[in-house]
Amino acid sequence: MKKVLTIAGSDCSGGAGIQADIKTITVHKLYAMSVITALTAQNTTGVYGIFEATPEFVGQQLDCVFEDIRPDAVKIGMVSNIAIIDMIARKLREYAAENIVVDPVMISTSGSKLLNDDAIEALINNLFPLAAVITPNIPEAETLVGFPIKGKEDMQKAAEKIARFTNGGVLIKGGHLESTITSDLLYTAGKEFWFEGPMINNPNTHGTGCTLSSAIACNLAKGLSLQESIKNAKEYITGAIQANLQLGKGRGPLNHCFNL
Repeated sequence: MKKVLTIAGSDCSGGAGIQADIKTITVHKLYAMSVITALTAQNTTGVYGIFEATPEFVGQQLDCVFEDIRPDAVKIGMVSNIAIIDMIARKLREYAAENIVVDPVMISTSGSKLLNDDAIEALINNLFPLAAVITPNIPEAETLVGFPIKGKEDMQKAAEKIARFTNGGVLIKGGHLESTITSDLLYTAGKEFWFEGPMINNPNTHGTGCTLSSAIACNLAKGLSLQESIKNAKEYITGAIQANLQLGKGRGPLNHCFNL
């Protein structure tokens, strides 16, 4: 059985973070492991508290995973401060981790800030160079490049700029743009690949970014190419949203189990 490690924050309401990642990995019939960077008190209406793990404890978790059950892919989600980012980068280099998917989680679906301002530079300098692919949404990409993204041309410019920070690919997710279709752009090795699909009329998108990045990691763990991994992950996320699960009082979660 292939193994996938998620390094992220916990979502007690189960829709995002570690919980969404483990569900996604399990549905893909792979073995899920987790390193928890923070506990959050959150639900579909917002994030109400964050309790960060110490960098030393994050490192200890990573040692326990890699020294016993080596992952075939690694997904990195919420990493909220410089010290934790530095520890993760050091350990991933130490163990020569492969197939790393970095989801630069900065703002939750409900609009809550999840990354300290001074940690963005550490994320770019320490984790981006290790990534097989980086998966920012439009607001995250705007934060990384410093200019507004209003359409495909802006997405192309942003992807080229973010690509300077990594040897891997950059997937900019276009779901935040107002359109009848969703257009995601993969920029890798100087080439562009567009993934398009229908815009789904469902406000329940809590944990979408976590789920997509985990699904990409699952496909990479299976040995598929980056393009094929993204294509398959997009199909999975589309089905999970189209399943139209109705839970919670705010932006509800996806149905991670829709294809079981």
